[in-house]
Amino acid sequence: MTSPRPLLFLLIMLIGSTVQADETFPEPPELRPDIDFWVDIFTRYTTSQGVLHDSRDLSVVYEHLDFSPNDSSRERQRKIANRHEALQKILQRLAGGKRNGLNDAEACVLAMWPGDVSNNRLAQAAKDVRYQQGLQDRFREGLIRAGLWRDHINREFQALGVPIEMAALPHVESSYNPAARSNVGASGIWQFMPSTGRRFMRVDHVLDERNDPFAATQAAGKLLAYNYSITGNWPMAITAYNHGLGGIRRAMQEFGDTAYVDILRKYNGRTFGFASRNFYVAFLAAKQVDQNVEQYFPNLVIAKPQSFATVNLQAFVALDDLADGLGVTSRQLADNNLALQPTVISGSKHLPKGYSLRVPSSLLGEPVDKLVAAIPASSWHAAQLPDMFHTVARGDTLSQVAEAYKTRVSTLVALNGLSSSNSIRIGQKIRLPAAGPAPQVLASAPVTAPIPEPIPEPVAEVAAEPAETEPEEAPTISILEGDFAAALRGTLQTALLSDPSDYSVADDNSIEIHPLETLGHYADWLEIRTQRLRDINGLAFTTAVEVGDRIRLDLATVSIATFEDRRIEFHRRQQDAFFREHVITGITEHTVQSGESVWILSLRQYQVPIWLFRQYNPELDLDNIQPGIRVQFPILKVAE
Repeated sequence: MTSPRPLLFLLIMLIGSTVQADETFPEPPELRPDIDFWVDIFTRYTTSQGVLHDSRDLSVVYEHLDFSPNDSSRERQRKIANRHEALQKILQRLAGGKRNGLNDAEACVLAMWPGDVSNNRLAQAAKDVRYQQGLQDRFREGLIRAGLWRDHINREFQALGVPIEMAALPHVESSYNPAARSNVGASGIWQFMPSTGRRFMRVDHVLDERNDPFAATQAAGKLLAYNYSITGNWPMAITAYNHGLGGIRRAMQEFGDTAYVDILRKYNGRTFGFASRNFYVAFLAAKQVDQNVEQYFPNLVIAKPQSFATVNLQAFVALDDLADGLGVTSRQLADNNLALQPTVISGSKHLPKGYSLRVPSSLLGEPVDKLVAAIPASSWHAAQLPDMFHTVARGDTLSQVAEAYKTRVSTLVALNGLSSSNSIRIGQKIRLPAAGPAPQVLASAPVTAPIPEPIPEPVAEVAAEPAETEPEEAPTISILEGDFAAALRGTLQTALLSDPSDYSVADDNSIEIHPLETLGHYADWLEIRTQRLRDINGLAFTTAVEVGDRIRLDLATVSIATFEDRRIEFHRRQQDAFFREHVITGITEHTVQSGESVWILSLRQYQVPIWLFRQYNPELDLDNIQPGIRVQFPILKVAE
């Protein structure tokens, strides 16, 4: 790995147009079949079609399937499952050594593999049969929609030093649909996870700027530039956008910074599945189509961007009152300000002070400033309405709801008469402290013993698996998530997409110590006594663990996967709580002078916690800081 790099105004962009596209986004010939596969998915097969293929070798496409528009989802799944099973049986017979007396289907499947294919490879192929739905119609719609925001994306990315070709990424993520929602909680055209989104924008029950293409684009540019500052190349920066920086750094350390083919083909990270392996090649395919629209979608008419008037709200105001003052409908404001949450649209929360509202210029009869000035003073408010209820969304846990509203799990359990902290469901209204206790009813439930307050950290609470809903309730537009179960794997990992720290257990059962961690944490996650860790590491009772050191673990009680998940969830909770109060607005570079301490610089001068400073300088040895070294500090703003 190379030394830390500036986040903004990156060196690669200083040479601008002199950089060849293949240098910025290399396309090794070994990846060409994969790119061609995704080009076909994007341009040849519609959502009523699909292909059964080998998930490791995308040049092997066994057959394509066509469905009737009248086929139900269940009927489609049944047909796919039948063909999937038939192909597996054929491959299993071939893997058993059958080479003579082949029927037509067997001969056809065998012909797709090299003549010297081994039985072991065919046995693996039997496990790797995968179905991929076509996306031609969605990609076409995305190309049309992209015109609404393309100029804005280009301006933002140029200002941040991000290649404008990266505008092809939302085709992979969401087909440029602002309403896209993934099964693990990602949202908007850039498919931000909540924890990642909060680093750069407001994500709460009043505003969710992940759904606003304008705000989310600026955040995506900052995240991509940050990824590049850590990885040093765009293929890995893009892959980290999907998989996370921690895993990508491990892959680069194992195979080399620019060993793209080896990483995408051979890296065996626990959550580095089909989606992560294919994210970069799918981007290359989307870029190819995006830059050659006429070739793939002749005569396509791209949407034109709208002209907006913008007003920065100087106080809190109800959406209906503001709409009346502007002479438009509340629905028109909501449709053009996609960050507004249902709480604002329904009137249970005001539009927040400081929010920049966009209004289509074509809807206004007079200058927006004049219209706003004419709104009666009685419509403006100095404070927000109190929170009364929370509607449970996909992926919510009661602990996350408690964190969001600065209350306790036990308080929510008591206020809502819940049997446990895991007994919530999507769409349920959770009563909050401001609403007071629920009204008593005559036929009340039997009184149970009070639930004690949860003990604060170090014990990590692992989020329960989110409940499922029908697709109609929460439409998902997911290109790379092959199936629902595969999409859920790695939920904890994706919660730390922007954290380059290595939270994995090494082959010798050791880990690197990170900020915020103690021996007590490790003992709790391992379900052992703290003294056991001191004994196997030769640590005296008074010896403290130091950030950056390594410590060996006793994994006799829990598995490595369980330990890693608990560790990641602990850091997710810590970081999520921090970014509910702070937003990263930029970055500054500091040259260390003689006598300066990065600990003091971070905590006092720049007011950045050490764990966040290390994320922006992951290769820095905190015990060996020499004068003249340049370090990066994120610029923080207290969230509104």
